[in-house]
Amino acid sequence: MNRRMRLWLVALGGAGLAALFTAAALRLPAFGGDRHPYGDRAVRAALHRHTANTIASVNFDLRAYDTLGEMSILFASVLGCVVLLRQARDEHRARPEPAAVAPPVRRYALLVLPVAVLTGLYVVAHGQLSPGGGFQGGVVAATALHLLYLGADYRALERVRPLGAYEVTDALAVSAYVVTGLAAVLAGTAFLANTLLPYGTFNTLSSAGTVPLLNAAVGMEVACAVVVLLARFLDQAVEIEEDSGK
Repeated sequence: MNRRMRLWLVALGGAGLAALFTAAALRLPAFGGDRHPYGDRAVRAALHRHTANTIASVNFDLRAYDTLGEMSILFASVLGCVVLLRQARDEHRARPEPAAVAPPVRRYALLVLPVAVLTGLYVVAHGQLSPGGGFQGGVVAATALHLLYLGADYRALERVRPLGAYEVTDALAVSAYVVTGLAAVLAGTAFLANTLLPYGTFNTLSSAGTVPLLNAAVGMEVACAVVVLLARFLDQAVEIEEDSGK
């Protein structure tokens, strides 16, 4: 395919996309108006299924299938990084030497670490009740562990970060999300339909049916994925060296 043909394909594709966006924009509610059909339906569905956080209801109930796609994209991205950043034949691992850490940095990092981990777990556990959820809480919990790298040294981080366990848990979390969806099919409803569990009492941890289960699976997957991803980049920066020593 020559350059002229490629430019025509790009132009036609861009024109089609622009036409679709224009058609969609013309049907949007007026700016500042009080008519929001999708929002009204989302709120009604969240209240009907005892989900206090409407955003969680949208993510893990009304469009739980889309969230599965987002989680799969993260899983595939981390898998790609693991493959690309694996140790090459012309590289070797050098044990990192402890670096000097300023006492204020050490004290602050070690003091904040448990608070940050608990905050991440809290955000995940309360995703169906308040702002936040599995994506946000998973990132907070995963990055909190790396305060050990700032406040202590790399070897201290490695002791609480067995990569094999995190990689397995990452895969299990994705599988748990899919299994929850298949369980709904076996029960005679649609894939990922929120019909397996009682909806419980509104605004409690046990409310919202399967939303807390899917939210927890996402939180576990995101936390493990971020840990594995950062580990591979840190290995490149700290441990892996070329045989020439450069």
